[in-house]
Amino acid sequence: MQLSVETQHIARFDAVPAAWRGAVVAIGNFDGVHSGHQAVLKAAEAEAEHLGVRCIVLTFEPHPRTFFAPAKPVFRLTPATIKAALIAALDLNGTLVMTFDGDVAGMEAENFVTGILLEKLAARHVVTGYDFHFGHNRRGTPKFLQESGLMHGFGVTVVAEHGDEGGAVSSSRIRQALGEGDIHHANSLLGWSWSVAGEVLHGDKRGRDLGYPTANMALSPDTALRHGIYAVRFVRASGEVHDGVASFGRRPTFDNGRPLLETFLFDFEADLYGQAALVSFVGWIRPEQAFASPQALIAQMDRDSAAARALLAKTPPTPLDRKIVEIWPSVLAETRNLDL
Repeated sequence: MQLSVETQHIARFDAVPAAWRGAVVAIGNFDGVHSGHQAVLKAAEAEAEHLGVRCIVLTFEPHPRTFFAPAKPVFRLTPATIKAALIAALDLNGTLVMTFDGDVAGMEAENFVTGILLEKLAARHVVTGYDFHFGHNRRGTPKFLQESGLMHGFGVTVVAEHGDEGGAVSSSRIRQALGEGDIHHANSLLGWSWSVAGEVLHGDKRGRDLGYPTANMALSPDTALRHGIYAVRFVRASGEVHDGVASFGRRPTFDNGRPLLETFLFDFEADLYGQAALVSFVGWIRPEQAFASPQALIAQMDRDSAAARALLAKTPPTPLDRKIVEIWPSVLAETRNLDL
């Protein structure tokens, strides 16, 4: 949607941009922004086009499941920055991030409607999925929201289940696929190439000694991706994209240390330390394993690189992947001072 206001992709709830009031608001966790979530967002965008207003997403950090069970944090598919890039790539006007804390968890559903949707956002229309609940003890059901809309004068759309032969498309199914290393299945449910973001860290330089210098990133401790070797695309903060092969795991041949994502970029030589990057997973190559010698590991890395090149060559980016790359640098710049 093209409206004559300055573009802003992401904002914290305690500083709602004035231009975002009176919008169509899609509400949910949207972890993964998968094909089911995209059906909700498309419905919201269509309603915004009809009304001639902006379309924004209201989402929550941290994930409510992590708030209620901090000892067992949920494996996040899309932290705030990546989620905002996806939402912008889907042509919505912005992502509003609300802190999910004790006050929000204990808020009565009626107060969420009057205090948040009406007073804070002046929502013109609200769109949610069929399974979205809100408020204390999850009293805010889709039916409750529809009745509240009739009472207070805003429209409500509840989008039905979106599924395939395996059932409803869900973040849980995608987490399971990633935990099994099944990147192809995860990406088919997502509609884009699952990605992680982080800063390139200094390592022990062992890869350089092996002839495979890597860009190392420490992922969130809740990342339950299967340890192994993957074909990836590496997106720099500038928007430049490089093909590569990545290892996620503990390096059992050497130290069996903390999990790291170590990416070798093909045909690339430059210093990446301290730079932010987005790494998109395109395909699975093999499990992580220990080798009898560095020479045996190098021989396998040669085979892994060839396999990754072949897989990347036959797996072009999806249209949504391309749009995410376009929007990523600007969203990244916005989030640096948002403490997300």
